[in-house]
Amino acid sequence: MAELTLDTLMDDGNYMGTERARLENKVILDELERKKKARTMAVPTDDNRVKARLREIGEPITLFGERAADRRDRLIYVLSQINAARGDDAMHVDEDTSDDSEEEEEEFYSPGSLELLEARRRIAEYSLPRLDFATDRAQKRIAQQRIDSKMDLGRVVDIRKKVFAEVKRFSNLGSQIGDERPISQVRFAPNNKVLATGSWSGTVKLWNVPSCTPIRSLRGHSDRVGGVAWHPQATLSQGEDLVNLVSGGGEGSVNLWSLNSDSPVSVLKGHQGRVCRVAFHPSGDYIASASFDTTWRLWDVNTSKELLLQEGHSKEVYSIEFQNDGSLVGSGGLDAIGRVWDLRTGRTAMVLDGHIQAIFAMTFSPTGYQVATGAGDDTVRIWDMRAIKSIYTIPAHVSNVSDVKFFHANDLHFKPTSPPDVTMNGTDEGEAKRDAPEKEYATAEEEWRYRSGLFFASSGYDGFVKLWSADDWQLLKRLTTDAGKVMSVDISSDGNMLVSGTYNRNFQLFTPEDV
Repeated sequence: MAELTLDTLMDDGNYMGTERARLENKVILDELERKKKARTMAVPTDDNRVKARLREIGEPITLFGERAADRRDRLIYVLSQINAARGDDAMHVDEDTSDDSEEEEEEFYSPGSLELLEARRRIAEYSLPRLDFATDRAQKRIAQQRIDSKMDLGRVVDIRKKVFAEVKRFSNLGSQIGDERPISQVRFAPNNKVLATGSWSGTVKLWNVPSCTPIRSLRGHSDRVGGVAWHPQATLSQGEDLVNLVSGGGEGSVNLWSLNSDSPVSVLKGHQGRVCRVAFHPSGDYIASASFDTTWRLWDVNTSKELLLQEGHSKEVYSIEFQNDGSLVGSGGLDAIGRVWDLRTGRTAMVLDGHIQAIFAMTFSPTGYQVATGAGDDTVRIWDMRAIKSIYTIPAHVSNVSDVKFFHANDLHFKPTSPPDVTMNGTDEGEAKRDAPEKEYATAEEEWRYRSGLFFASSGYDGFVKLWSADDWQLLKRLTTDAGKVMSVDISSDGNMLVSGTYNRNFQLFTPEDV
């Protein structure tokens, strides 16, 4: 046998061995090519259309134990096999489907009222940096992000360790039966001493926390309550006889509530279907409501008038949320699509296309450029509005993700240790004693501001509440509830309490073990 060298190896035309080896290699390459084409194949995300497509090609519309996501994967596999057998480069798309896609992508504008024009101007003044405007939220947020970016890496690591250690100490403080039907949503008041719960019985209830004693029952809905939201200054500077709370009902109305009456201050009517989530604009002057009539609407709190009827979803709109500086609003629908809208112009700022099931929850990070969405595909997706794409997908629960909520720190609850009184004697030692409390205060304030948005909570129909880090998106703590389905979750603005509302009619409070 000739000596095996590099030259003889290169000249050997039979380096693959037998014909069988060549065929096996071809099969592997063909399979890789098929998978590559399958990833670029356009298939429906709606489960009913997936079933219809499977029926058209003669496949079973469902298999035992198969979920919607698995069914869509099976459709992709079958279509790619057919594609490979035909030798086509791309799968033929039905003309009807193409027409539908073109119609869905068509964008149009409708005339607005003068009231809407004035509202857009006020929202722009509220959110954009202006020298003559006192509440410069966007400028403050950007300035804080610049400070955070210059923070020493060791300091960042220390803050993360401290905050995450506190989050991991959360445990169940207690449980309270909240209503005679499932609790649909729970929300802490801005002062963290009152909790609002909305239920399928149509009742909104107010509770003292952490004692969980009832304060008042607000009855004004004839069908299930889909969402509740507090005025940004409720229980703080907002008078009790003014609008402090909003709720949406299954009968299609949006009710505004004060804190000293059992009947609504005003009832906003216009939706033609069930109202789900509702949200207060950070200014407190406007309310957004999401509805099963496939629209979300913007309302003026002072005049109780509808300012905007916004279409854009092909199915029911379930979730609605404002960005923290008030310039953007996000909506999520049962069409598995989320949209971020610019309230100052009325245009779509970003389309959140990635979920394969209905979006049930949406929340903006305090950073202002990140959005988290929870959906029926059991995942939480993180979206970056700067990159205009999804940057991370968290397999958060083993059933529907019902709610997500970032921790938003409120400076009103910043409680540093009181600096001790120092007697000045004009010496270097006296100067050091005077500077020590100031440095301690600055360190505590820096930590407080950095922890805002550092973690978020999610709830699911698997019966769990989970806490996640908001920088590497890892699980920090899993909290067990006494229910099979958790409908909602919220975090107090001081970070010391977490609440969940469940399908079995109660709500649970969680606090760190040492609080």
